[in-house]
Amino acid sequence: MTSPVEIEVRTGSQSYSIVMGPGLLSRPELLQPHLAGDQVMIVSNTTVAPLYLETLAESLSGRRIHTCILPDGERYKDFDRYRQILDALADAGCHRNVTLIALGGGVVGDLTGFAAATWQRGVPYIQIPTTSLAQVDSSVGGKTAINHPRGKNLVGAFHQPRLVLTDTQT
Repeated sequence: MTSPVEIEVRTGSQSYSIVMGPGLLSRPELLQPHLAGDQVMIVSNTTVAPLYLETLAESLSGRRIHTCILPDGERYKDFDRYRQILDALADAGCHRNVTLIALGGGVVGDLTGFAAATWQRGVPYIQIPTTSLAQVDSSVGGKTAINHPRGKNLVGAFHQPRLVLTDTQT
């Protein structure tokens, strides 16, 4: 098994790791320490979920796993999808002990991060970027946002992830 590369990111208020390497979705020991409680909400999309959701869920065994699957595409980074995530959290009875996990590209990461920043005044989340751009840009720095009909990324917050897990096989 190849050892992953780990980079520590320090912000003014906290620090978190970016862990990179092949096969990391199948490494529960990398995820488990970053989960806030027994509830996990995985947010993904219709393209990525069929490929990687099952592997990720297996790494989260012992937790109550909920999912929210969004349509794929930039045009869905909107209030309706944001509300879809919040509705899924409410329907699952998620409280402050939930950890959100973004499994997808930049749209999924931005939406999930913004939902995590605002659900019950902020809950932890983990970024698992599955596109090259998301791996080097949107998953790092805590930039979370949704688009407004009048412009891109007009509604958002800075909310740092607990972990960025970059599985290079995705």
